[in-house]
Amino acid sequence: MEHLREGLKSIHDAGFAGYLIVVMGFMAIVVVADRVKALYFNYAINANEFMSNIRSLVQSDKIEEAVTHCAGKEKIPLVAVIKKILERSDRDDESIEKGQEIAIAEVMPLIGKRLGYLSMIANVCTLLGLLGTIQGLIMAFAAVAKADPAQKQLILTQGISMAMYTTAFGLMIAIPAMIVYSFLFARQNKHFEEIIENSSKLVDWLSTRHYQPFHVNSVYPNEEGNGGGNGTGRKSPPPPGKLKAV
Repeated sequence: MEHLREGLKSIHDAGFAGYLIVVMGFMAIVVVADRVKALYFNYAINANEFMSNIRSLVQSDKIEEAVTHCAGKEKIPLVAVIKKILERSDRDDESIEKGQEIAIAEVMPLIGKRLGYLSMIANVCTLLGLLGTIQGLIMAFAAVAKADPAQKQLILTQGISMAMYTTAFGLMIAIPAMIVYSFLFARQNKHFEEIIENSSKLVDWLSTRHYQPFHVNSVYPNEEGNGGGNGTGRKSPPPPGKLKAV
């Protein structure tokens, strides 16, 4: 209780700027709790395992099963993007790529939601601390210049207390906020990169899942009865000029 009373007295001595800094500190705690929960828990997924399952289904041409595999996990941004791309898998390549762009554009704001407030709070707390410092110094100089000698010592002490406490409170909020912001921003970027990389892989898989590599024997069969033999059972050479060396 003694520490609590001292803390409340310190806030009171810091003045209006001190109260604002405390309010901003509570706001920072709320934002940090929300973003930690989202970025480290709600949006977390084993991307390698998930994409491995999707790739197996896509290459087996089981698109509906792949969509079902994503069902119920759409709150995870990566899964939401993959599902939206899979739903366009029956369209041409350009439409699939367009679907990728739209899906990514939809989830990007969700991942970065409210994180910018944390940086703003850190900057505002620093400025409020500076404002309180200036107010305290003005009070102290006014006490020296104009105050009654009987009250000069009290007003001077109050001014110095305001200057010191507001500076301290501002930095106590701003420094942790900036440190946490750096970690959360790095985590946010990791989600962005993960989504872009894996969605691009899926677009490539969908575009090439029916692709058959060129082979000369598929054009000029070498067995009799395959539609291109020479009747001798031997390889039929391609007509001159059909194939050119690269």
